[in-house]
Amino acid sequence: MNNVKGVALVTGASSGLGAAYCRQLANQCKTIIAVGRRADRLEALRLELEGETCVYPVVADLTTVEGVTRSVEALRQQGPVSILVNNAGFSTLGDFADSALDVELQMVRLHIDAPLELVRAALPFMREQGAGSIINVSSVGAYLDMQKTAVYGGCKAFLLTFSKALQAEEAGHGIRVQCICPGLTRTEIHDNPHFAGFDKSRFPAGMWMEADEVVTESLSALRGTEVAVIPGRINRDLVRKSLQQQLSLLEE
Repeated sequence: MNNVKGVALVTGASSGLGAAYCRQLANQCKTIIAVGRRADRLEALRLELEGETCVYPVVADLTTVEGVTRSVEALRQQGPVSILVNNAGFSTLGDFADSALDVELQMVRLHIDAPLELVRAALPFMREQGAGSIINVSSVGAYLDMQKTAVYGGCKAFLLTFSKALQAEEAGHGIRVQCICPGLTRTEIHDNPHFAGFDKSRFPAGMWMEADEVVTESLSALRGTEVAVIPGRINRDLVRKSLQQQLSLLEE
């Protein structure tokens, strides 16, 4: 990213990775369009960053047509957007056959439909500027067999494949696409009712990363050319092992 202060749009900005992106982008952006469902959290973030940047809160549920429309309209009115971070997300836990289909479809709308609409709305402006950065927040689950979180893993795999193809299409326009694939991260994603029964204590402390660490690696990696970015050595080792196992199966 260059030193000219632009406009960023960050989804899921009211907590976790989204809030961390807003904080770390504050000194690089004149305006941050912060999209989230919780108005009080967005207002607190606006006040926190008041001296560094202008936070424009957009209260929207991106699982709904209305929420996506409101966010796209904010992008058009407050833009042009030079940085787009598609971060909003949630997961469920359990066998797909026993799941509530409406909730799984909400997850698809949030992880796939909403990013597609926001990217499509931002691209014309980025092309016109000859620059821009798109960060799609995926997961190491894009590389792994995600039993008990099948739809979540499938959505994250889509974001990875989409990001790689999009970078190939947009590189000639000066647009940088990244797909950040974190592992276990201390955010609120494991605290929602759809993830009841998840025991954080089953995983050693060394497997967890803080949201700020993930975002720092993500923004630092924007200076490079790699699309898929896996923060944390333990996560890179996990993915490397999984890919080696898949390759071995293909060679049999």
